[in-house]
Amino acid sequence: MGVDALTGGARRLVDRWLFRLRRPEAAPIILYQRRIYVLPTAAGYAFALALLVMLIASINYNLSLGYGLTFLIGGVAVASIVHAFRNLLQLSIRNGRTEPTFCGDNIVFHLLIDNHRPARRPALCLRAQGGSTAFDLAPGTVTEVSLALPTKARGPFPLGRTTLETRWPLGLIRAWSVFIPDTTGLVYPAPEADPPPLPGLTAGDAHGQRSLRAGDDDFAGLRNHQQSDSPQHLAWKVLARGGPLMTKQFSSLEGGDVSLEWSSLPSTLDDEARLSRLTAWLLMAERSGQRYALQLPSRYFPRGSGRVHLHQCLRALALHGQPHAGSSDV
Repeated sequence: MGVDALTGGARRLVDRWLFRLRRPEAAPIILYQRRIYVLPTAAGYAFALALLVMLIASINYNLSLGYGLTFLIGGVAVASIVHAFRNLLQLSIRNGRTEPTFCGDNIVFHLLIDNHRPARRPALCLRAQGGSTAFDLAPGTVTEVSLALPTKARGPFPLGRTTLETRWPLGLIRAWSVFIPDTTGLVYPAPEADPPPLPGLTAGDAHGQRSLRAGDDDFAGLRNHQQSDSPQHLAWKVLARGGPLMTKQFSSLEGGDVSLEWSSLPSTLDDEARLSRLTAWLLMAERSGQRYALQLPSRYFPRGSGRVHLHQCLRALALHGQPHAGSSDV
């Protein structure tokens, strides 16, 4: 068992015992007073040590002015504890939207934080999984706070243990609350950097999509003749009937239905490499306007195109071989 596993296990025990964190919480998460913790920062400990020295000196030399100054500064420090605590009290946190992303990019979680109090909440900081964002809350408003986190693997990406903290107003006290929002993002496989071209048209499905680009395949209509037009494309029948000089237009077939099959990929590719190539091909097919089908070992998506179809295919790739493959929560 590695050091990271021991550290993670110890942290989970502390979370369960001290913070009572067991499972993701349904929204809204409201920060009542029993969920807010307060401790001095490093500057706060140094400040307390300085106050202790001042107090000892005042006692030794019986300095009335020293007593007054020590207790005055001490009172300011105690007031900062109250302000830091109240800066978090009764904030309400709800889940916002989370767009899927590709592995290696940042996934952005959006949380909605309600400030019901008619007072500003300054110098707040949201942290999770090594990412953080600082923000302020205006009086009586709902603010959307975005938290960008790096991704290292495909699949579901739960936000997990999240901390909301403040060191306002003097930086001597840290007040924080810990919670686990019930929100999970989705990470698609990273597309292959230099994929081969899309596989050819499937047999029997060579009814490609008609392009607006000029070509030589099918008659597409007539237009007024121009001097640069080829005589081969003149509409002689129209001219023979006494009509104007016209030029035939032809269109070409561009693209077609594409079938992307797991089993047709080279056997030298492992699972992750296959997923990366299929991801790249899905994006290529979508960009080119072609319809595409996806055949995985356990799922099949018939031909289609568009944003919804692309997401369904990419989601299947993201969840391939994972226990959440049949879940609709991600």
